[in-house]
Amino acid sequence: MDKDLFRRIILDNQQLVNRIPLVERAVDFEEKGNYVFVGVRQAGKSYMLYQRIQQLLNNGHSVEEIVFVSFDDERISGMKTEELDLILQAHRSLFDCRPILFLDEIQNVEGWQHFARRLANEKYQVYITGSNAKMLSRDIATILGGRYWVLDVYPYSFEDYLKAHGIVLQKHWQYSRQQYDVARHFNDYFYYGGFPELTEVVAKRAWLTGIYNKIFFSDIVVRNNIRNEEALRMTIRRLAESVKQPISYNRISNLIKSKGVSTNPGTVMSYVSYLQDACLLFSMENYATKFVEKETVKKHYFVDNGLLNLFLVDPETSLLENIVAIALHRKYDKEVYFYNKNVEVDFYIPGESLGIQVCYDLNDEQTLHREAEALVKMKKAFGLNQMLMVSRDDERTLDYSGEEIKVVPVWKWLLQDVISLA
Repeated sequence: MDKDLFRRIILDNQQLVNRIPLVERAVDFEEKGNYVFVGVRQAGKSYMLYQRIQQLLNNGHSVEEIVFVSFDDERISGMKTEELDLILQAHRSLFDCRPILFLDEIQNVEGWQHFARRLANEKYQVYITGSNAKMLSRDIATILGGRYWVLDVYPYSFEDYLKAHGIVLQKHWQYSRQQYDVARHFNDYFYYGGFPELTEVVAKRAWLTGIYNKIFFSDIVVRNNIRNEEALRMTIRRLAESVKQPISYNRISNLIKSKGVSTNPGTVMSYVSYLQDACLLFSMENYATKFVEKETVKKHYFVDNGLLNLFLVDPETSLLENIVAIALHRKYDKEVYFYNKNVEVDFYIPGESLGIQVCYDLNDEQTLHREAEALVKMKKAFGLNQMLMVSRDDERTLDYSGEEIKVVPVWKWLLQDVISLA
């Protein structure tokens, strides 16, 4: 490695990164913050670096300040920690300004964290991405000592997905012909999810299978040195099949053992933790239970509908609840619960005093009564300010026991603020 190589890399990438077409996502950055982007494979972490570069350039920063280095570049394969300073030296020899550093897949360099800490200590502005196989958000807090913000990167939201297909929502879109374009594109998004690259792929299921296999082997099996792959596979399948229902680690363990595969609740609990680390899965607790049950009986959702759909035969109701869970998790993170005590409410957000039921089809009066009654009972117990039902296509306002409950089609709900619909 030498400075000449990094001079070429810096100059080449300064020309490249500002020309990359983007679907800009809504992210608020701290002006002087340092960031590490984490998320499931192929969620678009590198493109978040490109987006931030273009934002800085549009805000008046010079392209000479930009240093973008991808450590997947074969020219710097095998780079050592002590050679990382060559990046700063190369920039210093080219320009008389302080660089802003964008370091993509830096985990490929053993000991990268020492360089990242030094950059933060010396007040450089730094943006980092890394593979989940070697860099996890829970590790970052330890190895970088609070010097960096951790920003979760998800596959496309539905609004991002529409932008990727050239649909920019107009004012009052829901009252125009544009709502038909939105509803049509939602069908693909519902079944195949929002991975950015997937918008250009015809064989979507095959592509999703490939990504899942990479996550399974590289980010879970290899990273965690798992020997009983069959038990892990069965755990993932059981979680997918029970996505709408709270399930205990003991129950999953018993289901797996009934198929002749050895495991135990502690191992299943570890597997779920690994799935969360790989950003494949997130979990929600029951607001109504004590601490022990909160930790052992949860609802588990997949980070993308396309991945979940790989495991399901009749997927519609599970996919509907999963897609609502994803949207709420992105918005409220760990402040989303389910409620199960005498009545069942799919989602409860205490900070917004909001209860949400997810109902695929409300034509059945018994189902409608059960879901509405649970919301009304919860309102009496907790003083809900807002009650909402998210359906597949139904839209109306219910008057149930003197209480108003809005029913909203999921494709419309995903494109509006939750509070404004209630």
